[in-house]
Amino acid sequence: MSAPEAAVIDPDRSLDRVLGEARACARCAAALPLGPRPTLRGSTTARILIVGQAPGTRVHETGVPFNDPSGDRLRLWLGIDRDVFYDESRIAIVPAGLCYPGRNARGGDLPPRKECAPLWHPRIRPLLTGVELTVAVGLYAHAIYLGPRRHRTLTETVRHWRDYLPEILPTPHPSWRVNMWLKRNPWFEAEVVPELQRRVATLLDR
Repeated sequence: MSAPEAAVIDPDRSLDRVLGEARACARCAAALPLGPRPTLRGSTTARILIVGQAPGTRVHETGVPFNDPSGDRLRLWLGIDRDVFYDESRIAIVPAGLCYPGRNARGGDLPPRKECAPLWHPRIRPLLTGVELTVAVGLYAHAIYLGPRRHRTLTETVRHWRDYLPEILPTPHPSWRVNMWLKRNPWFEAEVVPELQRRVATLLDR
């Protein structure tokens, strides 16, 4: 008798299953002021993965990632419009924290829940089989995808962006809080953004 054939794994169905489980996740429900609404998207054909921080209130309300002014700035950095950005067959979006975490005493957003990334990123990322570039947006994404390779500060990590290519390109978070950082670090928009746009355009044109 011939040896039995190995089971064939369908990555599309596996990814759909895991994304469905992630969207149904209520692990942190008791700690979320607006309740769970995991917001993420992806497909096995996506060549670019965007890893941000966590949804804000507008994203929580709409269920659309980066559907806010920070998303507008991120799309400028990437050099793409909303239609391309939200085409999940081309771009996957999986934040460090899938749900809106609430606000701190000063009125700013809390960090992503610590339980979230270790639970979902190791399960989702291997199934995004087409991804060739991960854009790590902000400190929390740097921690997940660069780990001990990141530098002591966000500025130094982003300044050494060439060290992480071609797999990962770190950026600051594009919220209004980055305005002063951009003024102090003009090299980011002069050097990093054009290279980011070039790589994104190349991947999307394939």
